[in-house]
Amino acid sequence: MEIQACADANAVAKAAAKFIAAEARAAVAARSRFIMAVSGGKTPWQMLRALTNEEMPWKAVHMVQVDERIAPADDPDRNLTHLRESLLSHAPLPPEQIHAMPVEVENLETACASYAKTLEQIAGTPSVLDLAHLGLGPDGHTASLIPDDPVLNVTDRDVALTGVYQKRRRMTLTYPLLNRSRKILWVATGAEKAEMIARLRKADVTIPAGRIRQDNAILLTDCAV
Repeated sequence: MEIQACADANAVAKAAAKFIAAEARAAVAARSRFIMAVSGGKTPWQMLRALTNEEMPWKAVHMVQVDERIAPADDPDRNLTHLRESLLSHAPLPPEQIHAMPVEVENLETACASYAKTLEQIAGTPSVLDLAHLGLGPDGHTASLIPDDPVLNVTDRDVALTGVYQKRRRMTLTYPLLNRSRKILWVATGAEKAEMIARLRKADVTIPAGRIRQDNAILLTDCAV
């Protein structure tokens, strides 16, 4: 895994935006579209705002969600709320090319299968993302792959549900899909992440993040590494 240490979270966001833009241009040149899965978090929202200042082939970009909280539409807990705020008012990304996880429907298991079908329609069968953007929690979780949750053992589905974590259930992409991604972009900021970054670098499989493949990954951080 390639590692780049930046001066602060703002510098991480800008470096991530430049990396994404370069990957987008390369993907569109090679395959006529760019499919990126986006995680939530304060630095990622800065990253997406910074992305609007980069040279991006927006009409060929598809944004999907790495994970989402089971919450009502427009709830501030929803990653989608911030994803739309960060991009749609600032970039010519067609709104229909942000593909939201359907967490508002009654049957969430059916919703997971539906989202997997959406991914197949834009990213093939099996679905292959051009880029998966991941964060890293102080407990070692990534996406909503949470320590000790049964979702860690899902190998036959690309999208699954978690139990309750920080007062919400979540819908998440699973290891099989994430590990098929052409590139992985880790964005991890804050001193509280330092221990888990060290364990991630060692591919420590006792934390959820350590089970993500590293041969195609880059980590951008403001921590000493």
